[in-house]
Amino acid sequence: MHVQPRENPLSRSDFFTDQRSERPPVEGTVARGQLREDTYYYTGKAGNNPGDYMPFPVTKEVLDRGRERYNIFCTPCHSRVGDGNGFIPSRGFARQPPSFHIERLQKAPLGYFYDVITNGFGIMPDYASQIPPRDRWNIVAYIRALQLSQNATRADVPTGQNFPSEPPKFRGEPGSGATLPVVAPATQSTAEESK
Repeated sequence: MHVQPRENPLSRSDFFTDQRSERPPVEGTVARGQLREDTYYYTGKAGNNPGDYMPFPVTKEVLDRGRERYNIFCTPCHSRVGDGNGFIPSRGFARQPPSFHIERLQKAPLGYFYDVITNGFGIMPDYASQIPPRDRWNIVAYIRALQLSQNATRADVPTGQNFPSEPPKFRGEPGSGATLPVVAPATQSTAEESK
């Protein structure tokens, strides 16, 4: 088995006229899982311009997954509220990332955020190899929700809901940052007051 009739990768071969042992794939061959017919889903662009719609419905699960991925990959620079004051810029990083709440980014189409996550922008590296396409779209949906949450007006509050909302009540201490706070369950009188 030590000596067998085989070619080493990229070695010379006298069998083929081009003298390459490695054969090119048949024209039109697509690797498994890489067909990518839906170009908008994989690029965020309709033609050459960024699109402004989600390729799938946005649900609570999508936003929860987007928040989880955002907190892992984006928070170190952009912060949990998206203002660009994350941990890395606070430690002397050369350039502070822009806030998601500036007018330019509030008006930016969804495909723009997807493209930046995929290909990077300025000194921000690309995350295409770390974040799968579905999770990139989940992050985009969460960024849009984050923008709404930080820039909501009184007109955005549903009728009958207190503005501002009542602060949560905690059991014991509200947490130290290393430990999560434990929110006390709503009492019957508190639940009736909120109706």
